[in-house]
Amino acid sequence: MDTAFSVKKDAKNTFVMGSSMGGLMSMYAISEYPNIFGGAACLSTHWLGFKPMDNNVLPNLIFKYAASNIPDSKTHKLYFDYGTETLDAYYLKYANTVDSIYLKNGYTQKNYKNLKFEGENHSENSWQKRINIPLTFLLKNN
Repeated sequence: MDTAFSVKKDAKNTFVMGSSMGGLMSMYAISEYPNIFGGAACLSTHWLGFKPMDNNVLPNLIFKYAASNIPDSKTHKLYFDYGTETLDAYYLKYANTVDSIYLKNGYTQKNYKNLKFEGENHSENSWQKRINIPLTFLLKNN
């Protein structure tokens, strides 16, 4: 992007966004490369890491990583969301954990969202309906 287009190259103007496993990878990208990305939108973040199953250890490992690699709340924005149907129904039980990780580390309503969308499922059609919300959140004041 930086070489093919005339873009601002600083982290304040560089964002990453994905859905499902792409949402998880977006969280990873901003956590691992906070000097490159100033914001991440993570739609229907796949906290499970794999398929739904009993005794899944992956969510706890993912949250341990997230808690140990939090981007600076003074300079970053994070957006998460999830629906209540199909695969997204499994994400509700992780919402409080996600909130506690970021809200305990300086994030506020100004730079952090974790939104629930009743009746929405784990699909491109659902993400398309709400794409304006994370885009507006990340791009306002930039």
